[in-house]
Amino acid sequence: MARIYPICSSSEGNSTFIGTRGHGILVDAGCSFRALNNSLGLIDTDMSGIEAVFITHEHTDHIKGLEQILKHTDVPIFATPATADALRELKKIPENAVIYNAYDGYQSASFEVSCFKTSHDAADSVGYKIRYGGEYYGVCTDTGFVTEEAEQALKGCLAVLLESNYEEDMLRRNPNYPPILKARILGEQGHLSNVLCAEFAEKLVRGGTRHLILGHLSRENNTPQTARTHTKKFLEERGLLEERDFTLNVAPVQTTGEYIAV
Repeated sequence: MARIYPICSSSEGNSTFIGTRGHGILVDAGCSFRALNNSLGLIDTDMSGIEAVFITHEHTDHIKGLEQILKHTDVPIFATPATADALRELKKIPENAVIYNAYDGYQSASFEVSCFKTSHDAADSVGYKIRYGGEYYGVCTDTGFVTEEAEQALKGCLAVLLESNYEEDMLRRNPNYPPILKARILGEQGHLSNVLCAEFAEKLVRGGTRHLILGHLSRENNTPQTARTHTKKFLEERGLLEERDFTLNVAPVQTTGEYIAV
């Protein structure tokens, strides 16, 4: 059984380790290369223990450490072709960097990884479904709504890291966000709200998911307690009880070295 280790998770940086101590994969590399290495070191791992890195899309908070990974390691990188093209056009990676096609999937002695489409204002944003040790795990962030493809892929996953980006009233009242940015976040190619997260969380739990991890929280338009309370209350009002039917964690902005046990 794998463990999920959110290295960083917020609007400023996102990266998730899935595996066991010393060996696993990364979904996204949104921290600096130094921060990634330091965080992996907290679980007695380094980049040599990473089989592959899977990129969801080209926004900086998901690829900050990618260029240095390509420069300093031989770890294979997976992304969709459109995302790889966008990374090159934005000069986020060298023109000759080798990026493998995420749509082809990935299989090794330990892992099987496939991607599914999300709805975000990027070239071709995706989430990932990971099989390890006979169980499935999912990472689904940066999506204005849960696509049918995402719903089908994540159904039955033992654990899912799911976006709970903003609390709508906080966002609408935020004086630091101009109307155009608020509209982007609220739109169907924006981010998943606490309300939409909770609604999909119910479908996940009823479909067999036992471990929910709320991720990619906005630091200005949400709080860990707000997000957690909303999903917990929503589920319990529908007869699903924490610890009996599900566990609920919030991914930290920056890890302190603790796995989220599954």
